[in-house]
Amino acid sequence: MTTMKPRTDLRPPGLNVDEKTTLLTFLDYLRESVLVKAAGVPEPAVRTAGVPSGTSLLQLLKHLTAVELNWFVWAYAGADREQWEDEGTVSADDTASDLADAYREAVARANEVVLACTDLDRPGARSLRETPAPSMRWVLVHMIEETARHAGHADILREQIDGSVGR
Repeated sequence: MTTMKPRTDLRPPGLNVDEKTTLLTFLDYLRESVLVKAAGVPEPAVRTAGVPSGTSLLQLLKHLTAVELNWFVWAYAGADREQWEDEGTVSADDTASDLADAYREAVARANEVVLACTDLDRPGARSLRETPAPSMRWVLVHMIEETARHAGHADILREQIDGSVGR
């Protein structure tokens, strides 16, 4: 492990705006944190599991991509297709660049769904759970929680790889 000078920590967004903008801005901040953690990590470290459960930086990107699409596009918007596989393994053909691009594309699609929503209380088309379809507010808060949890995992994995700390 190489000890690196800590990078300047990004700060959460400081906004005093409407609820939807606030929630989406915090979610985007966390999404960017995950992307920053995976950026610039060489092969094979970026795909090497850092914990016994098998979690790697690439696996986190692949998982979060599917989760974004499943909650916003499939569940909330009701896309007419099968759910995305959110427990898929990283293949030898998956690259950091490709998975980061796929995540950015999923985020863009998710944000389109959020921005089209005019009522945070309105339930989506269906749920990923055995519950009634949740509201957009619930999906946004859930995705903030999900992404924050995995951003923390990415923090630990990156520090194990090269000593890099900070968001």
